Amino acid sequence: MIRVSILRFYRSVRRLGLKSINTILVHKEAKQQRNRTMWYHVAKPSEFLVITGRGIDELKIAKKALVLPFQKCTRIDVSPVNYTFEVNAMSTEKLCFLLPAVFTIGPRADDHNSLVKYARLLSRHQRNSHDVKELVQGIIEGETRVLAASLSMEDVFKGTKDFKREVFGKVQVELNQFGLLIYNANIKQLVDVRGHEAKVDVAEAKMKGDVGAKQSEGFTIQSAAKIDVETKVVTARRQGQGKMEEIKVGSEVKIFEIQQEAEVSEANAKLATKKAAWSQQAKMAEVESEKAVAIREAELQQAVQEANGEYYQKQKAADAILYEKEKLAEARRVESDAETCAKKKAADVALYTKTKEAEGLLALAEAEGIYIRTLLSALGGNYIALRDYLMINEGIYKDIAKFNANAIRGLQPKINIWSNGASEEEMSDGTSTRKGHGAMKEMSELYQVIPDLLRTVNEQTRMLPPP
Repeated sequence: MIRVSILRFYRSVRRLGLKSINTILVHKEAKQQRNRTMWYHVAKPSEFLVITGRGIDELKIAKKALVLPFQKCTRIDVSPVNYTFEVNAMSTEKLCFLLPAVFTIGPRADDHNSLVKYARLLSRHQRNSHDVKELVQGIIEGETRVLAASLSMEDVFKGTKDFKREVFGKVQVELNQFGLLIYNANIKQLVDVRGHEAKVDVAEAKMKGDVGAKQSEGFTIQSAAKIDVETKVVTARRQGQGKMEEIKVGSEVKIFEIQQEAEVSEANAKLATKKAAWSQQAKMAEVESEKAVAIREAELQQAVQEANGEYYQKQKAADAILYEKEKLAEARRVESDAETCAKKKAADVALYTKTKEAEGLLALAEAEGIYIRTLLSALGGNYIALRDYLMINEGIYKDIAKFNANAIRGLQPKINIWSNGASEEEMSDGTSTRKGHGAMKEMSELYQVIPDLLRTVNEQTRMLPPP
C-alpha cells in the first residue's frame, strides 16, 4: 500500500509538472479547501441567504443555494423588532410635547429590491444593534419634529389620528431607502413635557390670543426681512467683487510700474491710457451694478405686492365663507327654535285638551253617581228595582225583543199546545189551583198526552219509538 501511494504521488508530480513537493502540498490543500467550502446552504423560515463572490454581479438573495468556491454566504434575519422611543417635539407656538411610540420594524420580506437594499446597507449590523436603533430613532425623531414644527398644538391634539398617519407615512418613506417596513406602530397618549395630558383648551387659548391678529403682520415682516437680507447679500457680493477688481488692478499696476521703470514716459502714457479705460470700465460696471440692483429690487417689490394681493384675496374669500357659514348656522338655529316652540305649543294644546276631557268625564261620572244615588234613595235602596228601572229607561227590553224577533224571522216552527183538560181556579191572592179527581185522573191525562208527543217527535226528527 505504501509503494502504491508513493508511486501515485510521483506520477501526480510528473503529470502536473511541479518542481517541488511543497507546491504539490499547497495545491492539494487548496483542493481540499475548495471541497470543504462547497456546501448546500438552507435558510431558516425567518432568514434569507445573501451570496456574493465569483459569478455574481452584486449579490444574490435566496432561501437555499449551493455555495461555490470563492463565494461567501451571509444569513440575514427578516423577523421584525420592536423599537421604543419617546420623541420630544415642539409645535409652532414653541410648546414642547412628548410622543411615546413603539414601532415594529423589519425588512420587507415580500419585496426583492427591499431585501437587496437591506442586505447591502444593514446586513453587517445585528438586528438589535445600537447602530440600527440609532438609525430608526433618528428617522422617526426627524420626521416627527419637522411635521410638528408646521402644526399648532391645537392641530396636533385635535387631529391626533391624522398626525399619527402623517408621521407613519413620512417615516415609511425614509425607511424604504433601507428596505425596512413598519409592520406595526403604536403611539400612546400625547403628553406635555411636565407629564400631564395636554389640553386642547390651552392650544385654543394660545391660538385665539394673538396668533390670528398677528399672522398677517408677521407674514409682512418676514417678507420684508427676506427682501432686506437678499438685498444685503447682493450688495455685499457686488462690493466684494468691486474690491477684488480694485486689488487685482492695483497689483497689475504695481507690476507694470516695476517692469517698466526704464521707460518712464512710455509707461506713464500707457498707464494714463489704461487708467482712463479702467475708470470708464469701472464706471460702466458701477452703472450696470446699480441697474441690476434696481431691477432686482423692483422684481422683489413686485413679488411682494403680488403675494400680498393673493394673501388678501384668500383672506377675503375665507372671511366670506366664514360669514356664509355663520349665517347658515344662525338660520338653522332660528328654524330649530321655531320648530321647538311650535312643538311646545302643540304639546300644551294637547295637554289642555286632555285635561278638559278628563274634567268633563269626571263631572259626568259625578253627575251619574248623584243620579243613581237619588234613584236608589227614591226606591228605598232596592237594587233590583233600580236595575229594572234603568233597563226599562234605556230601552234594553225593547232591544232584547227586537233581537229575538230578528233571530226567528222567516222561520216556520210548529207549535203544539198540550192541555190535560184540567181547569185552574184563581184564588183571591192571585195564585191558581187546579181541580182534579185524584191520582188516577193524573195518570189518564199523562197517557192522553203521550201519542201527541210521539207524533210531534216523529214529525220533527223522523224518529220512531221502539216497538
